[in-house]
Amino acid sequence: MGKTLIMDHPLVKHKITLLRDVNTGTKEFRTLVGEISMLMGYEAMRELPTELVEVTTPIAVTKQPALKQSKLTIVPILRAGLGMVSGLLSLVPTAKVGHIGLARDEATHQPYEYYCKLPRNISELTVILPDPMLATGGSAIHAVNFIKSKGCRDIKFMCIIAAPEGLKALREAHPDIDIFVGCLDEGLNENAYIVPGLGDAGDRIFGTL
Repeated sequence: MGKTLIMDHPLVKHKITLLRDVNTGTKEFRTLVGEISMLMGYEAMRELPTELVEVTTPIAVTKQPALKQSKLTIVPILRAGLGMVSGLLSLVPTAKVGHIGLARDEATHQPYEYYCKLPRNISELTVILPDPMLATGGSAIHAVNFIKSKGCRDIKFMCIIAAPEGLKALREAHPDIDIFVGCLDEGLNENAYIVPGLGDAGDRIFGTL
């Protein structure tokens, strides 16, 4: 059974509040997304495996823990998920990066895939799947389905804002994955947008309002 962690760190809460503000411009919004992702990544990567390596300090030769050869890949859901990659890579610069392009049909609110590029050995890797928003859960469920179809079983989904409806749908569809949520909001409106939310994360990250 996978775990669900809703962040309670004051820095994450503070930065998400700044992120919500309609007056926060593209440059600051993009920076905040990266910072929040790095803070959340600290928790998402807590169980990465380590091994003892020999190190020579100014005082002695010792064996100390270090990350095993990178078995981590970051697979952002395009396009908004790209904004979270830099923060995660700042923690593990050797991580591989794949991409899944999903878009939401504005009439049906269902996702459809338009691009996918994953590392060849994806089945052997730990996958962190970032997307700033978890609304209906459709895109996240579709992305996890696709990654699982490639043989991968170690999957961690990460979002900054989630609606209870989307979190419930993702957990029911994939009870085995770990889910990391920056803030759980009130719910969805009639257009399936998160309330209070922060608007369209992709438009705000890339300045395409």
